[in-house]
Amino acid sequence: MESENQYKERTNRSASLIAVKPCIPYVVPFIIFAILTCIGPLLDISRIVIYPIKTVLVALSLVFFLNDYKKEIKVSFSWLPIISGIFVFLIWVMLEGWYPQLGHPIGFDPHGLTSGHWIYFAIAFRLASASLVVPVMEELFWRSFAMRFVTNFDFRTIPLGSFSWLSFIFISLLFGLEHHRWLPGVVAGMVYAVLLYRKKNLFDPILSHAVTNFLLGIYVLSTGKWFFW
Repeated sequence: MESENQYKERTNRSASLIAVKPCIPYVVPFIIFAILTCIGPLLDISRIVIYPIKTVLVALSLVFFLNDYKKEIKVSFSWLPIISGIFVFLIWVMLEGWYPQLGHPIGFDPHGLTSGHWIYFAIAFRLASASLVVPVMEELFWRSFAMRFVTNFDFRTIPLGSFSWLSFIFISLLFGLEHHRWLPGVVAGMVYAVLLYRKKNLFDPILSHAVTNFLLGIYVLSTGKWFFW
């Protein structure tokens, strides 16, 4: 027969699995992106190679877990996410040179990494990833999962878009520190959080984030300021 200690151990393991399992759809795409971002330089893999791989794997993971989070994303159009995305883009560009950055971002200049038609291939993947894949992946992790997780480890008991000063400030700071350009990153995190609070719909911060990243991509391609990428 199972002893009392064995029963408690098994119960604790089951409880841990129950607590961890709901996090997986929100965390795994982010972890894939982070790991591949780090592996590229460590293994000296060209960004022309690693970026499409990273984009495809993250996109596939988002599709795989779609049923777990799709109820949080209700497609609806309003101008505020568009305007907010433009605002964050302007802050991102206009603050350049006015604050110390974290580390030394290399930037993504395809002309220095490949040649010929591969340049257009690299640009297309970079722009598509930044505009379509990254906003979904990051907003799921930061605004849906992390903002609720810091309030309660069983984050699903916290309604999406619930406000607390702890989650608002702490996660916005962490989101900023994820980027070399931490100051506009903090502003972006706050803007995207407010959009989520407004309608309790993850679509708004995703749309705003996508607008910011798309405009930044167009700006980079128009000006040749590859260090923003």
